[in-house]
Parts: sequence; C-alpha cells; structure tokens
Amino acid sequence: MSRIILAPMEGLADNILRDCLTRIGGIDLCVTEFIRVTTQLLPPKVFQRLCPELINGCKTPAGIPVRIQLLGSDPEALAANAVRALELGSPGVDLNFGCPAKTVNRSQGGAVLLQEPKRVAHIVATVRRAIGDDAWLSAKMRLGFTTKDLALENAKEIEGAGANELTVHARTKVEGYRPPAHWQWIKKIHAVVTIPVIANGEVWTPEDYTSCQQVSGSDDVMIGRGLVWKPDLALQIRHQQDKQPAQDWNWSALVPIVLYFIDLVEGQVPVKYQDARVKQWLKLLGRVYPQAEACFEQGKRLKTLNELRSLIINSQDN
Repeated sequence: MSRIILAPMEGLADNILRDCLTRIGGIDLCVTEFIRVTTQLLPPKVFQRLCPELINGCKTPAGIPVRIQLLGSDPEALAANAVRALELGSPGVDLNFGCPAKTVNRSQGGAVLLQEPKRVAHIVATVRRAIGDDAWLSAKMRLGFTTKDLALENAKEIEGAGANELTVHARTKVEGYRPPAHWQWIKKIHAVVTIPVIANGEVWTPEDYTSCQQVSGSDDVMIGRGLVWKPDLALQIRHQQDKQPAQDWNWSALVPIVLYFIDLVEGQVPVKYQDARVKQWLKLLGRVYPQAEACFEQGKRLKTLNELRSLIINSQDN
C-alpha cells in the first residue's frame, strides 16, 4: 500500500502535533523539523529536543516511525551529525534541500543549494560514506530555486550520490506555497531516476491525493498543511483506498484531540508561549472547521489554557 508521510514543518509539526495527528490514524511516517547543522557535531540534547520520540524507539506514542531531518551546507558536519542521529536511534536520515526561508537560504542551507547540483551531490555522497551502505538516506528538494531548469539534474545527482529515496515539493523556492503544485514535474523526475520519488504539495482532500498520484506517478505522498488543517485527512484517504464509507470527522469528534493537544502543550511548552501555541493550531483548523475559527476569534485575548479549554468544550454546542 502507498505511504502517507507527514511533512516536516518548522515551528508547527513538532512532536506534540505529530503525537496528535498520528493518534487519529492513516499516517505511515513522520519527518522532523530540520535540525540546523553548521560546522559542529551537535550534542544529543539537540536531537532529543526536536525529536523526543528518540526515547521511544523513535516512534510516536501511536507507534509511527519518525525520521530525523538535517539542514546545512557543510558536508563533513552533516555527515558527522547524520551518524549521531542514527546512533541515537533515528531509522534513517533525511537531508533538506527544500527549505525556502530567507534566513536559511542566506546561510547556504535549504533550497538555495539547488542552484549547484554538484554541491548537492557532494553533500549526499559525503553523508552516505559516513553512515555506510546499509543506513537509510533520503533527501527532500524543491523543483529549483528561481526556475525549474535544474530539477532533473538535481534529482539525478541526489540518486547518483547514494540517496535511497527522494521527496519532491513540486514548486520552486520563489513559488513558495502558492498554488499550483507542479505534479507533472515529479513525473519527469521519475523518468530520470530509479529510486522511489515521493510527491509533495497541494494535497487537501482525498481527491487531491488521488490526482497527485496519477499526475506525478508517485505511489507515496507527503502531506503538510493539509493534515494540519484537516487532521483526519490521512484516515479519509485510507477509507477511500479501502473502499470504505468516508468517515469525515466533525468538530465534536476532533475536540478530544484538541484538548489532548492542550494537555501536551501545558506539559512541554514554556508557560509564556502556551496560549500562542494553542491559538496557532486553532487558527489553522479554522480554515476547515467554523467552530475552530470562532474559538480562535473569541480566544484571542485569553491567556490561560483553562480558559481556552472551556472555550473549546463549549464550542461543541454551537
């Protein structure tokens, strides 16, 4: 069966959200927010902070594997940190060649590297030599930085340097997250590489998932914002694949997960950031659920988690 993979989303898809989304079901693999590598071998606590699942066999409480992602441009430093990630328990390492953030790109990380395919290849090859032939190595790229001219070359270099699989976010850096995602370009990449290629971008519904597979030629699909806005999306896709009746979660069905999310935030996030973390997800959920949007609007000035809990509980009656 094809895989549904939760995308790495900096400042959003942390272990708390990974726990909540994988409890709902349908997700086969998670990739962490990127761990930024400069020139140093990072201490274990850095890995454990961004991937607390390491203490649980690198799986979420629901048992879904979590793969650590690294971002940087120093091949030797990335290689050393990849070895450490594996030693700490990550079931593989993912290399980020797709982040569009200006601060990251200015520091020669993420999508800016796609302007130099040979440099990308050198990074992948250096990491592969360090971790050995048997360890799992994946990479994520966009279609390019300003244009798509180097998309096929980058994909071929990543494969040739030793990656086991490649995820392609079907937009360039300058296209950001604006629709459309150019799934047809992923099909072009399939034609020039033999490793599995995972499609990513603009999957919001089960119908989008099917269209993405058909147009891209990819069996596996990575979903980011679609799962954050509609947490049962992966489960809906599975029901569709199994030809089962769609079990669309309404707001009342989702409320226990949101309350569980708040409990995790209370236990893991510093007090001064707790309300903002809850409001962040409520705002995004509000794109699908009117009740979440109402909770966000009504809760803007609330500061305590207990007030937000009461607001969410009472929203089920609306």
